[in-house]
Amino acid sequence: MMVLSDSHQATRLPGGEEFDDGEQQNLKKMTTHSEKKEIVIIGGGIIGCTSAYFLSRHPAYDPSKHRITLLEASKIAGGASGKAGGLLALWAYPTNIVPLSYRLHAELAKEHGGESRWGYRRIHCGQLSAKGRSIQKTSAVSGKPANGESVSLNKRDEKALGKIIAAGLPKDLNWFTPECVRSYYEMGGPDTTAQVHPYFFTTSMADLAKEKGVNIVLGAVSNIDTDDGNGVKAVTYEDKATKETHTIPATDIIVSAGPWSRRVYPPAPISGMRAHSVTITPSKPISAYAIFTEISLPSDFGQKDTFLKLKRPHGKTVTPEIYARPNNEAYACGEGDHLVPLPKTTEDVETDMARCQDIIDYVSSISDELRDGEVTVRQACYLPNVEGASAGPLIGHTGVKGLLLATGHTCWGIQNGPGTGKLISEFVFDGKAKSASIGSLDPRRVL
Repeated sequence: MMVLSDSHQATRLPGGEEFDDGEQQNLKKMTTHSEKKEIVIIGGGIIGCTSAYFLSRHPAYDPSKHRITLLEASKIAGGASGKAGGLLALWAYPTNIVPLSYRLHAELAKEHGGESRWGYRRIHCGQLSAKGRSIQKTSAVSGKPANGESVSLNKRDEKALGKIIAAGLPKDLNWFTPECVRSYYEMGGPDTTAQVHPYFFTTSMADLAKEKGVNIVLGAVSNIDTDDGNGVKAVTYEDKATKETHTIPATDIIVSAGPWSRRVYPPAPISGMRAHSVTITPSKPISAYAIFTEISLPSDFGQKDTFLKLKRPHGKTVTPEIYARPNNEAYACGEGDHLVPLPKTTEDVETDMARCQDIIDYVSSISDELRDGEVTVRQACYLPNVEGASAGPLIGHTGVKGLLLATGHTCWGIQNGPGTGKLISEFVFDGKAKSASIGSLDPRRVL
């Protein structure tokens, strides 16, 4: 467990009050473009990697005077940043950073070939209400029909297409069984909704930061050293490969360790919620939609659990999300849980195979293409949530000079990663956020 080595406490601010206190005024005076900086980012998920990217591209960044080190305990994008859905939306939250981040996603994709490099594309998004069917038992290994029958890849005929349109589905959303559909409405179109592959996007941000001189080190932080009255001064970590302990100087530290942020900085009011997901190669290509479902299950729904050897209980209504990805891949995720405490690192996350099978069964109950497809990945991760009444994320100063917090992004970390990284670069080099008004996200309101 990591602790701050000094007793310097964060400042509590009145709720809702706008401010520009003495600390910010001092930072404005002290943060000059000519001073040397030792910048340490803790956490190699999307927030840490986009922070590294934008810090290394800030107009004031000078590699001869500014050293940037990113510390990651296990591997880059090893947690939710590599296992999320990757949905981007102008209708996401919080509204004070969403427009900035959504725009930056488009700019990054244009500048660095994101369409081919990390699967950036504009998509449709909708809410689907459906009645699920009882399904045949599937193989727990491949997800293919247990009887081994081949699956037809023929397109739907005109009669079936007519049923799709009659059910209220867009003509190209032809990978749901029409008889199952109760209602559909569009939440967003290509002008307001897009997607990326989160693993490829996060690792690309890390690689692009490295190209500009950012040093990425695999090592678990054990201590942040502070000098009372003078702020942060060093970070101590254990190298993952050698197990040796190292201490590096720091003038600026960004804690962006997602659900592990509290273990790095104990005052951070951050907790983790486990979330399961699967990827499926559909039996035929599916159109570019992200679908939020509400599925009513029949009373006889379910199969004998492959892993627990018993009939699994199911709720009457379930709400898996399904995202079609490029290269004929579908991503599906279910509801979160708090059954297993946050482990030591992302490499220690426990995946409940039965929960993954539930997701497979739910989406199979309304789509032949998913039912007859091949399950390629079963996985779990933890999402960072801000505890208490305050909504997240938390971005900005902590009250300890030089110590910044950037975490608590819940399920919108990929969407809001670029905006957060841009703002962090401004805090470090300009002393304040300039691209968006984020007083409501100031960590000192809850610390």
